[in-house]
Amino acid sequence: MSSAASPKVTVPKGFTATKTASKTLKPGSGDSLKADDLVKLNYVAVNGRTAGEFDNSYKAKTPLTITLNETSVLPGFIKGLEGKKIGSRVLVAIPPKDGFNAAQEQLKLKKTDTMVFLFDVVSKVPTEASGKAESLPSDVPKITYDKNDHPAGFTPTSKTKKKVTKQSMDVVIQGTGAKITKGQTLTTQYVGAKYADGKVFDESWTTAPRPNQIGVGALYPCWDEQLVGQKLGSRVVLVCPPAKAFGDNPPPTGVDKKDPVIFVIDLLDAS
Repeated sequence: MSSAASPKVTVPKGFTATKTASKTLKPGSGDSLKADDLVKLNYVAVNGRTAGEFDNSYKAKTPLTITLNETSVLPGFIKGLEGKKIGSRVLVAIPPKDGFNAAQEQLKLKKTDTMVFLFDVVSKVPTEASGKAESLPSDVPKITYDKNDHPAGFTPTSKTKKKVTKQSMDVVIQGTGAKITKGQTLTTQYVGAKYADGKVFDESWTTAPRPNQIGVGALYPCWDEQLVGQKLGSRVVLVCPPAKAFGDNPPPTGVDKKDPVIFVIDLLDAS
């Protein structure tokens, strides 16, 4: 293994492990990782059977952002990384039972393969927006919150417009982070609902934050057009007319292509 920007990991061909094992190659000095932390990682992944590299975030120039719970990542990631400090370099061997436990054809992995990961633990990512609170205009549907004070949906106000012809964006919490740029992978927490009645059709708070490339047509058009240039750490509300909500793509289940939609989005991280 070298100390270059993209490390080289050498594993003997035919390497196997019966339980997840980790070794800290370089200790960090930051906070220790714990369950449910949102963490940014760089990594090199090697197949123990072939000794060949099958994934590399350094080469892709896009760190991985994950939540350390089993609804989001492989058990081996959690076992290998919990307790490690930010700034650490960690080598983790993951047997099939803690890995995919199934063939992964796109990665050329068999269900019996041991995987070896070299992780650089870059940072913890905030799990929700923080900063100066701002008021929504009175004609924008009001955000509702769950018992943990996370956005859960919307309620129309007495002044909510019946028809939406233009997209709009309002800041609910003004973050102080870097501005989002086109092409970055943006990690968010969000709720999406029908504008007319506030019925939720998609959300991330009950699962895990979602990473998506921004500004390149991979998301809702209103996200691509409105979120580039906003500051990380912010919470924003987007109102999207149908043309800016779905473009040429079919709408989600329960939503008509003619329905305007509304989102509340926490802008957590971009890389």
